[in-house]
This record gives sequence, structure tokens and C-alpha cells, in this order.
Amino acid sequence: MRGMRIKRRRVLLVALGALLLGVAGAAHRAGDGAVPASGEITNWGLSFQTEGAAPIGNATPEYLAQYDALYRADTEEKVLYLTFDAGFENGNTAPILDALKKHGVKATFFLVGNYLETQPELVRRMVAEGHTVGNHTYSHPDMSKIADKASFRAELEQNEAAYRAVTGGEMSRLYRPPQGKFCESNLQMAQELGYHTVFWSLAYVDWYENDQPTREEAFAKLLPRIHPGAVVLLHSTSATNGAILDELLTRWEEMGYTFGNLEEYCSHE
Repeated sequence: MRGMRIKRRRVLLVALGALLLGVAGAAHRAGDGAVPASGEITNWGLSFQTEGAAPIGNATPEYLAQYDALYRADTEEKVLYLTFDAGFENGNTAPILDALKKHGVKATFFLVGNYLETQPELVRRMVAEGHTVGNHTYSHPDMSKIADKASFRAELEQNEAAYRAVTGGEMSRLYRPPQGKFCESNLQMAQELGYHTVFWSLAYVDWYENDQPTREEAFAKLLPRIHPGAVVLLHSTSATNGAILDELLTRWEEMGYTFGNLEEYCSHE
């Protein structure tokens, strides 16, 4: 059983590493402006052009909206939506939850099956403290390679069942594609299953467990790039995030930002 957990962790780390390549490459390609995604496989990516302003995604908000998908909120108000992706636990989620509780912030945690099955107490704490748990698929595959709806549905429904077994409740209808990989048919299938697909408009390289950014490196990305309506992606496996989150939330508050409920926002879209 221990060997299986280690293997799963390695697979997740490799997948998250692939996300870095996707973000970097897509951001470079998006430099001249956003283009609508097509049926081809797309790695979600961003191009930051003006400090304090929303970045350009490699799919337009209008294109995504027709499939109940988004990467930022459509607002000029200084509100941000905090999200965490989690594939395994390494001791950093508890201090993250402590900081969120201290500031009264409700976040969205996108969890995979491994997390739901191995960390039931932390999942129940997330729910008890008012956070949203979204669907990050059961096994964290490249969903853009899944063409048939039955297989796509199985990844989401197996994760829903794992959440139900832990909490007795129903998982939120928010879905984040593993590695940020998607295609048009994925967006359509998620919509048909009642899901909002959620990308992000701010993230930084925080997922390498043994190569964590410094406090200064984290703030250099997360402070100047924050913007109205931001959907922020952090990883709860990051020791840096666990250490700085209290201060980070304070700094954002000092900049005039408040924290919104992503599930509520999507339900009114």
C-alpha cells in the first residue's frame, strides 16, 4: 500500500511538472493576444502584460463562457477567488487551513481520488470550515486524450463517489482539468455533466516538493500580478504556501482585495 502511494505521488509530480511546460509555452504563444481554442489539445497558459491587470489567456473569456468555463471573474472590483489543487498530503494543508480560518477566507480545493481516500479528516475539515471541494478527477489523467463521454464521465463520477463516501454530501460542480490540458470536446462534456470548468488567471511554480520557491520569489509573482476577478491557483503541497499564506492574505487585504466564493460566483453566471 505504501509503495502504491509513493508511485501515485511520483506520477502526480511528473504531471504537475508538465503543467509548468504548458503554462510557459502557452504564455509565449499568447503574447500577441488571446485566440479561441479549437478542438485540438490545448495547454492552458497566460500572458501577463500590465501589472495589476488581468492576463490574456490562450482562450478568450467569451469562448470559454459558451461552455460554462472561466479563468477569471468578469468584474472590475478588487475581489479574488482562492483555489488550491491537491493530489497528496505532505503536512502543509493544516497550516493553510489555519491561515484561511484566521482571515475568514473561503477557498476552493480541487482534489483527486488519492487525496479523498487517504486524507478523510482533512477533507472533512475543509467542508466543516466552509470551503468548497471541487473535482480534479479521480486519477489525474490527461483528460484531453479522453474522447468518449463514458470515460470522461467515469473520471468525474468516481471522484464524486469518493467524496460522498468521506463526507456524505455531494461534490461541488466545479471541475479543474489536470495539468490544465483541455480540448473543445472536454469543455462540452463537462458542461453536459453539469460542471463549470475552472482554469486560473494567476499561479506560480510552487509544486516541486523538493525545490520550493523562497518567500521573496513567491511575493514577486503573487503581489504584482494580482488583479480584479483573479482566480488564483496554489498547491497545498507547497511548504512555501503554508509558511507565507497568512502574510500573503494580509498583503492582498492591504491592497484592497476581498475574497469571493467561487461556487457562488459560478452559480450566478
